[in-house]
Amino acid sequence: MELRFFASARAAAGVDQAYFASATLTSILALACIDKPLLNQVVVQCSFLLDGVVVHDQSILVNNGSVVDVLPRFAGG
Repeated sequence: MELRFFASARAAAGVDQAYFASATLTSILALACIDKPLLNQVVVQCSFLLDGVVVHDQSILVNNGSVVDVLPRFAGG
């Protein structure tokens, strides 16, 4: 599965995207944050899209071939 980072999440991750095996979103995010304390701080404030649909439950299983977008809060009106 592909995890795509945007804005401050991209800066904290140091990459545009990362790839992981199928797992729950919680597990994938934990793996992504290993050795990246700044990313861990950003991720807790993010919203997530799984294949373009908002995720409300991070225990959801993310299958191989899926895309998760990590979207930090954006300023604006």
